[in-house]
Amino acid sequence: MFIAFEGLDGSGSTTQSRLLSERLEKIGRATLVTKEPTDQSPIGRMIRDILQHKWTASAEGLQLLFTADRAEHLNNVIQPALNNDQIVITDRYLLSTLAYGGLAVEMEWLAELNKNFIQPDLTFLFKLSPDECIKRIAGRGSEFELFEKKEKLEKIWENYERAAKEIPNLHMVDASGTTEEVAEVVWGIVKKNLDN
Repeated sequence: MFIAFEGLDGSGSTTQSRLLSERLEKIGRATLVTKEPTDQSPIGRMIRDILQHKWTASAEGLQLLFTADRAEHLNNVIQPALNNDQIVITDRYLLSTLAYGGLAVEMEWLAELNKNFIQPDLTFLFKLSPDECIKRIAGRGSEFELFEKKEKLEKIWENYERAAKEIPNLHMVDASGTTEEVAEVVWGIVKKNLDN
């Protein structure tokens, strides 16, 4: 099973990825938690440097890097784990590309670039207001990255809602509750799909 967690920065996708993995491991299911952009490939590290303002790239160039990173990620990490009967949980995937990338380039172009990549069996989209996301990001005490501004997050959320209509097996989850409440909602959906 391939599961993607999506949402605005600060909405909890990283925390929920970890919690779901821990819960699956407890019932004896082997899992792999991964993320995009990746840390494993030089391409992923280049993207992180751009997001952290260490250098700049054109909007198209950045999106081509994201696509190249995904191709390597699928080939070297995700597909081998799926072939090994592991449940793969990725913190960000195609929906984030459409929502974030759609700020600067056409979403249709991004969809075309990514059309041959596999779709997750389940996609969770965490819904949280941009104001609350900014509070959570500020609470981390780390520097704000390229997209972490309220006006940008509002536009990104609009893109998420628009792109979500095209994603199969998508579940929108209210992320304003406690970490535990959100984890319970996610677990209920995953468990139902495991049992089928």
